[in-house]
Amino acid sequence: MDKIALMRVFVEAAERESFVGASQRLGMSAPAVTRAIAQLEGSLGVRLFNRTTRRVRLTESGNRYFQDAKRILEEIEEVESALLGVYREPKGILSVTAPVLFGRKYIVPILIEFLDRHPEIQVKAVFYDRVSNILDEGLDVAIRIGNLKNSSQFAVRVGNVQKVVCGSPDYLSKHGLPNHPADLADHQIIQSSAVEPSTTWWFESSEGKTSVRVSPRLQFNQNDSAISAVKSGYGITRLMSYQVGEEFQTGSLVRILQEHEPEPIPINIVYLEGLRASAKIRSFVDLAKVRLQNNLLINHQIKP
Repeated sequence: MDKIALMRVFVEAAERESFVGASQRLGMSAPAVTRAIAQLEGSLGVRLFNRTTRRVRLTESGNRYFQDAKRILEEIEEVESALLGVYREPKGILSVTAPVLFGRKYIVPILIEFLDRHPEIQVKAVFYDRVSNILDEGLDVAIRIGNLKNSSQFAVRVGNVQKVVCGSPDYLSKHGLPNHPADLADHQIIQSSAVEPSTTWWFESSEGKTSVRVSPRLQFNQNDSAISAVKSGYGITRLMSYQVGEEFQTGSLVRILQEHEPEPIPINIVYLEGLRASAKIRSFVDLAKVRLQNNLLINHQIKP
């Protein structure tokens, strides 16, 4: 079996974490898949899988080889399609990551539209509030909120978000509207550690930067819970504008201290391969770019 054929067997086994699954997909026997993997490992001189009786998992070397092998196979398919003059429909498994609430509110609808457009695509979405290494974790595309640090990644800026202070109309009518960050000392504070891990909140205005130390009476590690609490009228909180954009539009929350908000925070779509990215990645990035750039809730254009 030539190296390209061995790569195809390896990629199928890696994606399914199963030699049996790969054999069923490729129309081979399970022993044939095992022999192919052994042949590939022998030629490379490294172990690609850790094997147990139930499943197989990539080793660190195997994970790195998987990224390159997958890219090479996709490039071969694109070259062959171009040679035949045939438009290559995006296909395969697309893996996307985003912050939890951002993914739920804004990325899920884009993923569903993408799947409707491309019937040969499958999507694996992983949402968590941490910065993942898309290469090490085998991800294709990441939505990043914040300034980018890795210059080796390709990025498309699609908008901005803002840290916003807000409260419910009912709470503000009873307790008054803060006109300056220092006024927060007279209010009940709800804190989401996912947005504000510190009890020192920083603000900016034409007069410069200022900080206020708050004393939260209610603290959460999840943004959803903070949103529920502030909507119930318990107090004032600070969140990201995209997390409460719908509430601002409906009037269930009021944006306050807007003239003291810090600088906007960028939103980027990040991927690794730039112009060499596969059709599935390019197609998703193009769609997500349009949808996110046109979404006023995540482009710092929310009206208070």
